[in-house]
Amino acid sequence: MKALWKPAASPGLELVERPEPSTGAGEVKIRVLRTGICGTDLHIEAWDDWAASAVNAPLIVGHEFCGSVVEVGAGVRDVAVGDMVSGEGHIVCGTCRNCRAGRRHLCIRTQGIGVNRDGAFAEYVVLPESNVWVHRGGIDPDLGAIFDPFGNAVHTALSFPLVGEDVLITGAGPIGLIAAEVARHVGARYVVITDVSPYRLDLARAMGVDLALDVSTSSIADAQRQLGMVEGFDVALEMSGHPSALPDVIANLNHGGRIAMLGLPAQPISIDWGRVVTHMITIKGIYGREMYETWYAMSAMLRSGLDIGPVITHRFAAADWAEAFATARSGQCGKVVLDWSV
Repeated sequence: MKALWKPAASPGLELVERPEPSTGAGEVKIRVLRTGICGTDLHIEAWDDWAASAVNAPLIVGHEFCGSVVEVGAGVRDVAVGDMVSGEGHIVCGTCRNCRAGRRHLCIRTQGIGVNRDGAFAEYVVLPESNVWVHRGGIDPDLGAIFDPFGNAVHTALSFPLVGEDVLITGAGPIGLIAAEVARHVGARYVVITDVSPYRLDLARAMGVDLALDVSTSSIADAQRQLGMVEGFDVALEMSGHPSALPDVIANLNHGGRIAMLGLPAQPISIDWGRVVTHMITIKGIYGREMYETWYAMSAMLRSGLDIGPVITHRFAAADWAEAFATARSGQCGKVVLDWSV
């Protein structure tokens, strides 16, 4: 099969022929139709310090995908050949305290597909049945391919009640943009998103946020004044990982404000802990998706009219993966999808 291969612990990827994976007991083989390019994939291609510390090369990369089931192993009960599916990319141990308590997203021995084991940038991928999400009633494969980042956005956005609240999102990348749509869908009053990329701020405006703010020229305090806010934001979703974002968020929260933090900081961040204490601010770290409450919420919101399709701005054939990666790295895009069916 064709696969995007990381041959060694060094920069670069190769589109090569690899053996088609076999299906073991309790596993499902999927013919991959579409894949989404994630920031993690860009790190692995570049082979930066994070990739060198976290990735088990050589391997097939990629973890965002949608495809059709072509084979099921012995003991598989709830997934059938022909099902259109996406996959939860975090494979958990099932035996640690959190797994046994039903908190699988907190598993202490999580393995990531495309990071610690072969992934989905290939014509076929094999997963445990417990990691396969069946799209009952079908789905556009492009949309199914971004359920992983969609899940990150939903996990972050729904960490705190949003109905009637003023929501600040720092970082207008694809996950931030999806989170803005989710916040609006579930009933937030104002949704403000910040970034420094004109392309992504324009995309945010086209997707209907109340205010898309360029923080290189304006402040979050300016946003409050423009919207007539007098007490600060109620909920903030930190998606950027930029060292200036979290301190700026804290300075613009109401007393009792809540922060869900998905962006991974590339360096230490200095914040005013005194303000966190005296303003009784909650900061919650977010990683991945809740298994599988987040997935149920995603599917339910799509059925009730949530439209995240506009976040997909570029589509490429898998053979053109290098151009697709360059586009994703440029930032002049929303979500980039690879088509493995052509």
